Amino acid sequence: MSESGSLESEILGVLERLVGFDTVSDKTNLDAIAWIEAYAHQSLNVRTQRYFNDTKDKAALVIQIGPENEGGVVLSGHIDVVPVAGQAWDHDPFSLTRRGEHVFGRGTCDMKGFLAVALSAIPELSRAGLTRPVQIAISYDEEVGCLGAPPLIEGLLADFPRADSVIVGEPTGMKSVIGHKGVQLSETIVRGYEVHSSHLHRGVSAIHVASKLIAWHDRQNDQSREATSAFSFDPPFSTFHVGLISGGTASNITARDCRFTSDWRLLPGCDADELWDRYVEFAANIESEIRKIADTARVTVVKGPHTPPLDPKGVADGAPPFIPGYLDRAAASVVSYGTEAGHFQRSGFNTLICGPGSIRQAHQENEYIAISELLECRKFFRNLACEMS
Repeated sequence: MSESGSLESEILGVLERLVGFDTVSDKTNLDAIAWIEAYAHQSLNVRTQRYFNDTKDKAALVIQIGPENEGGVVLSGHIDVVPVAGQAWDHDPFSLTRRGEHVFGRGTCDMKGFLAVALSAIPELSRAGLTRPVQIAISYDEEVGCLGAPPLIEGLLADFPRADSVIVGEPTGMKSVIGHKGVQLSETIVRGYEVHSSHLHRGVSAIHVASKLIAWHDRQNDQSREATSAFSFDPPFSTFHVGLISGGTASNITARDCRFTSDWRLLPGCDADELWDRYVEFAANIESEIRKIADTARVTVVKGPHTPPLDPKGVADGAPPFIPGYLDRAAASVVSYGTEAGHFQRSGFNTLICGPGSIRQAHQENEYIAISELLECRKFFRNLACEMS
């Protein structure tokens, strides 16, 4: 077997195992983490550390290859995947399926493909005589708000020599991405007062109240279009989106309950706390009005996870610089989705995003990745090992 054929076999062998673990965010990931940890310890010069969530049913994992020296590189990825429910897959989404030069399965693109390449490179990295370590950081619950990234980063800083650089392996077609928007999630819960709809003025429709709060989101969208970014985000402004809504009992009863979820995608430099305070104030004013009709009426806003933006200015001006020669900073771009890169940057790491696959395939039915991109990513890791040896 040729060297490229051997590398392909190694990568696909690891990817097959990773895809085989159903790590949808509402399930435990401990079986996958245990397998990854055991795989890593087959090589020399490797140490690992787990970081559990509060309920101990999920864990993040750090794998360090090489010496206990500062100045290394973190390769960051998440093990959780999005659900497959309601999607029309042509085959078992949790079984790797090859068709020509592509492999299909949940997570192949986002982002078990990157993790498979990184893990398959451990034996080579362990033999490379690294003078600075490579740290593979695997988080949980990225898909539901990057919940696993903060404790993982805290553990990295406490238990491992500090790295200079972080590469988050989200799918970018192996192109450098130096910026992304921040994300603020929330839920708004409205309690109304039920009356017959013919006496609407005596009741409080939770749905009608919610519509005013949703209209606030639309006004923010209109205003944000006037504050575009100097970087080429698509779209080039912050966005305020309501994705889920439920409520009501019958068409002729003022709705007692209504709740909806919000997803704000905020440009770097946008003050998420100030925006949140404005929304809370608006909701409080609405509540004071409806309580004049029914004292039991309420508006409750629940702040969800916040994912910090990856600020392109921070990457461009960051120090120490990235390992030269592999990431084309001049050709780097920005994206509108969020990643754990913002958390790493906020913790002082010089961070960018670069990984195999296309974001267009992420979260889709029949998700796939090209084998050629997996091999290109492995070549990247080989070059990285040479530079750090």
